[in-house]
This record gives sequence, structure tokens and C-alpha cells, in this order.
Amino acid sequence: MPLDLQEHLRTLCAAPAPSGHEGPVRAVIHDAWAGRADELRTDALGNLIAVKRGSGPEPRRSIMLCAHMDEIGLIVAEVREGFIRTAPLGGVDYRVLLAQPVLVHGRRTLKGLFGAAPPHMAHSRDTYPTPDDLWVDVGLPADEVSALVRVGDIITLDAPAVPLKGDHLAAKSLDNRLAVAVVTLCLDELTRRDHAWDVVGVAAVQEEVGSYGALAATYQIAPDMAIAIDGSWGAQKGVGDDEGFALDDGPTIGRGPNFHPLLVKALHAAADALEIEVQIEAVPGSSGTDAWEIQVSREGIPTGLIGVPMRNMHTPSEVVNLRDVTRAGRLLAAFIAGLTPDFLDSLVWPEAATLKEREA
Repeated sequence: MPLDLQEHLRTLCAAPAPSGHEGPVRAVIHDAWAGRADELRTDALGNLIAVKRGSGPEPRRSIMLCAHMDEIGLIVAEVREGFIRTAPLGGVDYRVLLAQPVLVHGRRTLKGLFGAAPPHMAHSRDTYPTPDDLWVDVGLPADEVSALVRVGDIITLDAPAVPLKGDHLAAKSLDNRLAVAVVTLCLDELTRRDHAWDVVGVAAVQEEVGSYGALAATYQIAPDMAIAIDGSWGAQKGVGDDEGFALDDGPTIGRGPNFHPLLVKALHAAADALEIEVQIEAVPGSSGTDAWEIQVSREGIPTGLIGVPMRNMHTPSEVVNLRDVTRAGRLLAAFIAGLTPDFLDSLVWPEAATLKEREA
């Protein structure tokens, strides 16, 4: 059955799964990947690992595709007089949480919202709210809240996906469920194409708190090469012209010390062959993605990064263009299908005298 990308993303984004609590979305991904991979397993840290075997001679080379499945969220820090104080799980911006609906995952799931003082009497309108300023109200008496909610319970945003014009989709947790969908699209495409290399898809845990899932997965898989997939900055008001990338202008390819230059060149060649427009993302240091940890695993892994531009990152209303997601999936599938058994031999670090020639 053809993959309905919008429905797949809506289902992925609806699953409440902040860092360290990825079980609900892992089950969704398992169902989506089950018919598109030869082997599925979950490791001790909670990463979901899918293996699609290649047709090349054994021992086969392997490429890892890493997309983290956790989302930003909150954790209950205190319950007082029927209200709930929170602490962030990942990069939560409390400015966007005023009056936002949430789900409190206590002894049973409770609908709630962050309280917001009326503007007529708010004394903090000129300052950014902190976790101590915003408390969750679930509407129950204090004794019931204390019985149902404990310190350490998780809280997730309650924001359904909203289709927008021009093949755009707004939803929470598109960072990084969009990348999971990219891997799904790639695996789906490869069911109809021959590929010599083994493909290992990883839905990684705990990226938002330190990329710990990618670190553990890369060490155990020991791939010959890896590509991380993540959201990149979408062009919008407040994002500098040299920082954001236009939606519907294609995925981004990272360039910088986090990425092997000849792998980057090969990704560009695959995009050119498909006539897929890509955007170049300059990354002078850490990419802030799983690629940073993947690159230095074991003796070092040639690593690349594919990004999908996204507006309003780390808010309840992230916006992505579905065509960019599809292009990223097609690009990865075409790149993998074109890998020859000896491709890794070409990824040698060039001597200084030939660097300019090899990158030309």
C-alpha cells in the first residue's frame, strides 16, 4: 500500500514521547517499518533499529540512517495546592507556553493548560516567563491532583496536526518525527529498488537531552557510513537571512567539520541526478544533531546530514512542507541504491595537494 505521508506524520506527531519516554512513538514506528525491513529490534536504551539487507556479496558494507524519535516535553517538578510546576525535558521555550493546552501523564492522563494571568494585572509582561512562573492547571481539587500526579510524571503538548495550504503541515514534535518519516519513505522506496549495501534505520532516543540514543546505537551497529536526518531552520521573521532555509526549496545538506567532504559531494551528485534542488547548510562546528556523536564513534564514521527546513522549531506549531520530506526520502533512497560495494574506498581523506581537485 502506498505510504500516505501526511497521515503517517500526523500519527507520528500525535504520539506523546518526550526524551526518555519514547515507547508510544516507538510502537507507531515499529508498525510503519515492519513491512519495509527484514529485521526489527529494540536495544537496551530504547532505540528502534531496522535492518534492510542489501544484495551485495558478504561481508556487506552498511549505512546507518539516524532519525531521533523523541520530542521536547516537560516533567513534573512540584505539585502544590492543585497546581503543577514543571521542569523542561529538552530545549523548551517557556515564552510559547502561556495558556497552552497540555497532557499530564500521571496515574491517568489529564488534560490541562498553563495558566496565564490576565494582561490587566500581569506584572511580568516585560520579562520572559520561567518554569517557576508558569503552573499547569488541570481543573481538579488539590487532593485529587496530589493523588493522580507525582513528581517525575511527564507532560506533553496537546496540539493536533493542522494541514495548511501549499502542502504545509503544522504540528508539535515535527522535530524530529519528520525525519522518521524520511526514513520510512526511504525504506519504502528501497523495497522496489536493488541496493548492494545493508541499510540500518535507527529511530533514536534522547537526542533532545544529549544524543545518547545515537551514541549507543552507533557503537553497537558500527556502520561503515552514516547519515543523520533532522529538522533545519526554516526561513521566517526573526531568523537571519543567512540562517534560515526556504520551505519547498528542497532539503539541506550540511557542510562543515562534522561531515565527510567526499560523502557530501556524493550526496550532491545524487541530488543532481534526480534533479532535486538542495540547499547548502554551513555548519562551522557542532551540528546540534545526532551527527556530532555519530562521527566520533569507535574509530570514526564518515557522516553526513540531511535537513528538512522547519518554521517555529521547538514550539507547539512547527511547520514543514511535505514535498521537502518526500524529496529527502527520495534522495536517500537514490543515494543508497547507487552505492557500489567498493564505494567506501573512495572516501579516503585526500592529500592537501589534491584536495581542491577532489572537491571540484
